Amino acid sequence: MHIVRPNWLKHGGEKKDFEAYSCHVSADGERLVTAAGDGYVRVWSTEAVYNAQDPSYSKPKQLAALSYHTGTIHTVRFSPNNRFLASGADDKIVCVYVLDPTPPTHNNFGSNEAPPVENWRIFRRLIGHENDVQDIAWSPDASVLVSVGLDSRVVVWSGHTFEKLKTLSSHASHVKGITFDPANKYFATASDDRSIKIFRYTPPAANATAYDQTNNFTLEHTITQPFQTSPLTTYFRRCSWSPDGNHISAANAVNGPVSTAAIINRGTWDSDISLVGHEGPIEVCAFSPRIFSKIPPGLVDSNGEPIKQNAVTVIACAGQDKAVSIWNTNHSKPVIVGEGFCMKSISDLAWSPDGEKIFVTSLDGTISLLKFQQGELGYPVSMDVNETSLAKFGGGRKVGIVEGPDGLLLEEMSKAEEVKNVQGRMGALMGDGPSSGANGVKTNGLPTKTSTTLTNGHATTADASKPTVEDPNAAKIEKLKQRVTITKDGKKRIAPLLLSTAAGGTESSLPSTQLMSTQQRAANNDAPHAILDLSKPYDGLPKGGMTSLLIGQKRKLAETGQEDDNAIRQHNDAAARQGATPVLMNTSDGLALPDQTMAEDAAATRPTIPHPSLMLSQIRLAVPLIRAQISRPLAPANKPITGPETDADREVTNKEEAHLLEVRNPMGPSRTGRALDREPARVTVTRKGQILWQDYLPKPVLLVTGNQKFWAAGCDDGSLHVWTPAGRRLFNALALESQPVILDSRGPWLMCITAVGLCHIWNIAHSAAPHPPVSLAPVLDMVSQSQGPHLTLGPAIIFARLNSEGRVVVAMSNGDAFSYSTTMYSWQRLSEAWWAVGSQYWNSNEAASNTQVSSAKASSAERDDEVQLENISAGVIPLLERNTTNQTLLRGRAYFLQRLVKSLLSAEGYEGFESGVSVAHLENRLAAALMLGARDEFKVYLSMYAKRLGAEQSRLKIEELLRSLTAGIYDERESSNLTDGSSTYMGGPKDELCGWKKQALLKEVVIILGKFRDLQRITVPYARLLGLDGVGGGVVGDGSGGGGSDRDMDVDGA
Repeated sequence: MHIVRPNWLKHGGEKKDFEAYSCHVSADGERLVTAAGDGYVRVWSTEAVYNAQDPSYSKPKQLAALSYHTGTIHTVRFSPNNRFLASGADDKIVCVYVLDPTPPTHNNFGSNEAPPVENWRIFRRLIGHENDVQDIAWSPDASVLVSVGLDSRVVVWSGHTFEKLKTLSSHASHVKGITFDPANKYFATASDDRSIKIFRYTPPAANATAYDQTNNFTLEHTITQPFQTSPLTTYFRRCSWSPDGNHISAANAVNGPVSTAAIINRGTWDSDISLVGHEGPIEVCAFSPRIFSKIPPGLVDSNGEPIKQNAVTVIACAGQDKAVSIWNTNHSKPVIVGEGFCMKSISDLAWSPDGEKIFVTSLDGTISLLKFQQGELGYPVSMDVNETSLAKFGGGRKVGIVEGPDGLLLEEMSKAEEVKNVQGRMGALMGDGPSSGANGVKTNGLPTKTSTTLTNGHATTADASKPTVEDPNAAKIEKLKQRVTITKDGKKRIAPLLLSTAAGGTESSLPSTQLMSTQQRAANNDAPHAILDLSKPYDGLPKGGMTSLLIGQKRKLAETGQEDDNAIRQHNDAAARQGATPVLMNTSDGLALPDQTMAEDAAATRPTIPHPSLMLSQIRLAVPLIRAQISRPLAPANKPITGPETDADREVTNKEEAHLLEVRNPMGPSRTGRALDREPARVTVTRKGQILWQDYLPKPVLLVTGNQKFWAAGCDDGSLHVWTPAGRRLFNALALESQPVILDSRGPWLMCITAVGLCHIWNIAHSAAPHPPVSLAPVLDMVSQSQGPHLTLGPAIIFARLNSEGRVVVAMSNGDAFSYSTTMYSWQRLSEAWWAVGSQYWNSNEAASNTQVSSAKASSAERDDEVQLENISAGVIPLLERNTTNQTLLRGRAYFLQRLVKSLLSAEGYEGFESGVSVAHLENRLAAALMLGARDEFKVYLSMYAKRLGAEQSRLKIEELLRSLTAGIYDERESSNLTDGSSTYMGGPKDELCGWKKQALLKEVVIILGKFRDLQRITVPYARLLGLDGVGGGVVGDGSGGGGSDRDMDVDGA
């Protein structure tokens, strides 16, 4: 062994050298980094150190000196991928540096430092500790950086984005050491609470965030036996993991009264070996990164066969006795002991990548190199031996241990089903692969077909023999990605490219552009559309274009005069005269869909006169004005479109014309001279200009509605009249408590909201009501408004509509949305700003729900009503969440709530905040879809919920979900195994749930969860019960029935 200590390898001061606290060698072995009390991180050339005794060596010695800390630097570490350099100091900050390929700049004026050779610059400053940072370590794949300090915290940072992923507060005292398992499964921390804690983790993805890692980085085991009486006087407790993954070498252990280094066995986490020999406490242990053998490689025996090599590992220990001891696993005594080359405690050890050189730093300021001769420690074996040793611990794999052949089959089935059913943003959010256009996968909300396509509304058949047409813009975009520009100072820069123009970019949340054929526009599906119809001229953007749509306008008061409004109105009128119909309308509340079902009404003649008693009402809503004319067109009842539109279909459609309900209120003076004796209101239904029927009402009409089932009109005196399509009155006029404010119809259902805030719903086909009139006081936030310190404006109703199940849905101006439960007789909040700010699944409807719901075939209930844009189908939840986004996020009303949530994400005790809110948001969506009877949406949200529970490893929720889906579809003996109350969760013991067979839903959930090996003890019994192909011997098939057989398994005991 040779000791090399160059006189220039130090952190020099004016009177004495500063204490050296840490050192590390880069993965390529070309750089040495050191840290000391002068606040500098110095990067040295290892080649210069190795040739320190060669007087002819003239290359630079110090490569860089970095001073970004304000105090003593305790630890420095290169990342395993050789990309980053990290340092931690007593200023509570972790700094991350990156090597810039550009030439370095000169030193600051007055600095005595040598000019830098390499341009290391600060990349991130990580703030997460409340006291000194004592040690840091990178994971073997550089995906994680962990820092520990005197605040007893273990902070986990992303190795890609350097976002704080998690803060672990498991230790009760100062944490002074950290080491990673080379198999990338665990890391160990050493603390002054006289324990070493082992944490299990899964390497996070590059885009991982804190809410993704809620159940990651969990405490596996706590080791206390060798440290119960260890002294608390050591500055560090730097431990190390062996390169074969079998052992941990722990510093500052004791064996009776003797200071030792404990060797901890992997898996059992016990310590039966101690390295005894140091006279003082050991502060640092470091395993050599290479595995050695006693004999040189390549030797053969007398038979010509290679001699088997016994692999050994080498470890170095040092501490307060100022000595370094080198051990290997074949000797009970140290192989080499080095003493006398430093005068104070040794603070850190760093091996070179070849495993035959070690750097030593001491508190006396010296930095030494110990060089071992070939064979002195042994002979390094191939790195393949390291990989083979780590493979048995799962090195390189990111999955758990399979539970058995049934679990492996279920995992393969889950992966195959996942690739088949991946859809849009939901798949991308949960880590699925890209969606495919085959197998009926929907693109832009419409199903793709390989055999027949639509071109300008005509059916064309694809020719498989023709070559695929390439995108003509792909080559241009590829050139733009690498376009180099020259700045004013002569430097070359790559011009940035807007991501939305790049091929294969992420899907935008804005409506996608696509030409829609006539049959598609006529489809009776009123789910929220995510497609802009480019067959009509687009005049929906406000002044300022897309920028104003996204961030709003900031105009001076002088610019908001009547002149701009007149110009816009003239432009719209000119476009309308040419047959153009705007896709979006500019309204006082922003952009809104045009009401295509209502013709342009005449100007209001006068306001209605409410009764004086309404002034004392708890709720009072604005009553519509009385207009001279109200028109309501109704499209004819077309057959559902099952294929491309033919010429015969178009001919029939052109011959038919819509019915038109027209109401004319009296405008002239009274014929008798009294103001009360006005002319009656005329109600007329025409077709092709011919009057089908006509009726007269004694009072002016405020609102009308209708569909293929009936017509309805609400009058100024609070009466409601209903007619059949032929004009026959179904029953007497309904006398309401006040004037109607909102009137809506859907199939056989009729809804009316009155001026005193009562909501009435009737089933016209059965002449019955599902529940008594309900008050809108809870919806209008009456409780919270009265609790404020002063009077404030309450929320207003944006819209109130019916869905196909007769449920009323109300959207408010504060972003909330409600629906009335006819079984629980109470309002339920379906959407609110809390989910918009705190959930990661917000805005995930566009690609997940709409592509599966809005393009689905209309059901029989939906075909009962031909009114499309006015009513709401099962796609109500995406519409309500978009309303919440428009009313809160885009208008800035959730600013303070966003600040609160952002502060909670980094607050102690709220590590699982966003994960919990995200799961709760999915549960809220499931409950809403179940209450509204939204069949397709329920299945989509159930799949998302199952994926998230699997990723979170939420065993209790998964078991409860599977038991609830099992209830009612198997025999009584198996159902009796369910826990109390589980049979009433999500639909009760019936074999159907929200229009789906429970068995089909159970099968889908089991297949989704099948890819998580840690959950296979729960999912495999259900897979056997379902009789999935190749899993177990179950006999239950995919049919709608829930048959059973003699099976000796307990579902509840899964």
